[in-house]
Amino acid sequence: MQIAEIHGSTGDTTVMVGERLADLPRYVPTEKTVVVTDDNIKRLYGHLLPDCPVLTMGTGEAEKNLATVGRLYEELMGLGADRTSFIVAVGGGIVCDVAGFVASTYLRGVPFGFVAATLLAQVDASVGGKNGVNVGGFKNMAGVFNQPKFVICDPDLLVTLPQREILSGAAEIIKHAAIADKRLFAYLEENGHRLLELEREVVEKLVYDSVMIKSAVVNRDEKETGERRKLNFGHTFGHAVEKMTGVPHGEAVAIGMVVAGALSMGRGLLTPSELGRMENLIDTMGLPTRLECEPEKLFEVMRKDKKREGEFIHFVLLDGIGRAVVEKITLTELKEAVRSLD
Repeated sequence: MQIAEIHGSTGDTTVMVGERLADLPRYVPTEKTVVVTDDNIKRLYGHLLPDCPVLTMGTGEAEKNLATVGRLYEELMGLGADRTSFIVAVGGGIVCDVAGFVASTYLRGVPFGFVAATLLAQVDASVGGKNGVNVGGFKNMAGVFNQPKFVICDPDLLVTLPQREILSGAAEIIKHAAIADKRLFAYLEENGHRLLELEREVVEKLVYDSVMIKSAVVNRDEKETGERRKLNFGHTFGHAVEKMTGVPHGEAVAIGMVVAGALSMGRGLLTPSELGRMENLIDTMGLPTRLECEPEKLFEVMRKDKKREGEFIHFVLLDGIGRAVVEKITLTELKEAVRSLD
């Protein structure tokens, strides 16, 4: 087992890569714990959950809303959960986001932890203390910064995932390498296929390296006032693609990274050969590199992005592979970059 630490204003998080769901009782007060999970996890791994109340929610982005939050509040009240209770989310990013938001706001906040059950959750969604839900179909419009007590990343939980879910996590690993570690990027170019085959040694290395990259950023900028914005590489455009097309998060981010790469090249920050390497890695990992919806509609969605200021958006660009910068770009410049990819 490998351990990473995150130090936040609301407390510290211990991220345990290689720990098992079956060992969860070591880390929680079982008599005070409530588990929040989804229907699939309960069906597949319910026998491994601790002996405590289990609340379930459905699967998919449509569940990540205030209606689900309200229902979970009522169920917690029905159980008599109080400020000494402990909430554990067992699931993917959606379960972790919803449960983290619920725990952070129920009775003005109760402690919580995560067991990340998807690759996307292990390398990104469960780490960093951002917990939010969607409002009106727009991502994470209601949310808080609040650190979980722990995150367990159990590689054994990945074996039941559809390949498309593995790809979503792979996109976030590519993102981490692209913004912070050119050696990790080269490792992915050589070993990406081994990740898709879930070779345990490769999975644990890539999960741990991703967690270390993200935790280092969060330790420097927990509330996203500067440095943490770099973790949004590929996401500004990707979130709009996700909303418009309904494609999985990782596929939308993959397209967003190519767009961000084109913008970077247009500003002289990224060479054509570096953009080619990124496109090739994304493509060989089985992720999309091109847009399949109307750009004009996407830009209307992007006007509601949280990072927009007037006609500008704080956009993450690459100053070479392994180094990210945040610059303001206009929506017009973004449109031109998208059209250049057709």
